[in-house]
Amino acid sequence: MLTKKMKLAGVLATFTLLSINAFAKAPLNPQQKGLQIAKAADAKDTGYGDSTANMVMTLKNRAGKTSRRIIRIKTLEGRGDGDKSLSLFDQPQDVKGTAMLTFSHGLKPDDQWLYLPALKRVKRINSRNKSGPFMGSEFAFEDLGSQEVEKYKYKYLRNEKCGPGWTCTVTERTPAYKYSGYSKQLVWLDTKEYRPVKVMFYDRKKSLLKTLQATGFKKYLGRYWRPTTMNMINHQTGKSTILQWTNYKFRTGLTARDFNKKAIAR
Repeated sequence: MLTKKMKLAGVLATFTLLSINAFAKAPLNPQQKGLQIAKAADAKDTGYGDSTANMVMTLKNRAGKTSRRIIRIKTLEGRGDGDKSLSLFDQPQDVKGTAMLTFSHGLKPDDQWLYLPALKRVKRINSRNKSGPFMGSEFAFEDLGSQEVEKYKYKYLRNEKCGPGWTCTVTERTPAYKYSGYSKQLVWLDTKEYRPVKVMFYDRKKSLLKTLQATGFKKYLGRYWRPTTMNMINHQTGKSTILQWTNYKFRTGLTARDFNKKAIAR
């Protein structure tokens, strides 16, 4: 025969179990879901080690006149911190030998240095000047660092069709680091592979500044997706920059020694 205490204990245990199950099944709020999506995308691109690639940067002004830069890119995946990247300019002649080194971080400002062959010296880029254009392009210095999860606060907005057979999540991310040139960004990631298909950038006045569209994705090492074309359009100036990527190679043996101020001066 059950006593009152035993009945009460049973009721409490059942209530506790129901509460735990209800909590476990509770839907995520938009901020939690946005962060979950960002973490899933980051995990999907973790473990590649290092990579090299060739890139052609085509600048187009409002009148449609174009100019090209030919660049080699080297990247070293970070462990416990952001990635390191090195951009080496080979053409045209007036920028040949220019190099930019980036150490990406989370909330801590990225470290960036620019080697200018005409001056034969390495110039550190001020952390307050990351919103400036990189080598006359529509890409800002802050666009070129790895996009660490900690850099932003997130909010899931919706799912929508974003291509033939593709569905994308649309997430709003707000820079959590100081001196960003953006008030927010809207990011389209396909729901299957978490490829960044499109990003819309809003300036500090909350007006649409530019849109980045990525196309021609290819898979490497059976897992890592990279676009062949990235088109950045500035809606306020009418200018645009197209990046065309070729010759991706992974796990080439790069080390931290290849990413320091002496390396870019060489």
